[in-house]
Amino acid sequence: MILLQLAWTLLTVLQWTADGSSQILQTETVIVYPKIHSSETMECECINITCDSVYWFRTIPNEGSAKFLGRCNNAERVSHGTDVEQARFKLNKRGMSFVLRIINVTHKDAGIYSCLLKDKNNREMWKPGFLLQPGGTPPTLPPKTKPKPPVKPVCTCKNNPSQDGCGCLVLWPLVGLIAGLVLAIICTLYYFSRLPKKCRHHFVKRTK
Repeated sequence: MILLQLAWTLLTVLQWTADGSSQILQTETVIVYPKIHSSETMECECINITCDSVYWFRTIPNEGSAKFLGRCNNAERVSHGTDVEQARFKLNKRGMSFVLRIINVTHKDAGIYSCLLKDKNNREMWKPGFLLQPGGTPPTLPPKTKPKPPVKPVCTCKNNPSQDGCGCLVLWPLVGLIAGLVLAIICTLYYFSRLPKKCRHHFVKRTK
């Protein structure tokens, strides 16, 4: 049903701009889920053209027609469409954007709200805009999964020394021990070689 509404909105756009004036068609549609009896604000940004006024429309579900809601210009002069509740549908300008605010939203306000921007040269920019689903529930996004920490390799050489790669783990400690003993012997010999002969003679006697 939503796809049919979007298609009809695009068809309405082509009919509205069939007079040959320049136009820019944008098809991004944002889905919003306002709470019942709350207020919802929709903005129609004025980009790429110097906007003079905006026209708001609503495509009514299951009726296949676009309803004119109202017009607002740079001076914030507002005119509403036929049978539009002026107390609930507020139009104004905010900075570079034109704003449509719906007060006390009800289920009957469901539909696709679109805006048509115009400049002084009659250039047009149509934005399909917002799909309003009052009281609806937005889809639940799947939870984000945290990446698993890298698994540290487990060394099993203690239980199985013959395993591939375990020979190096056993050999290197032995090489270090032997190198330490050799260094100690070299240092001892070097120490005695530096002693005077008398000192070495007395040292030999004392050891005897």
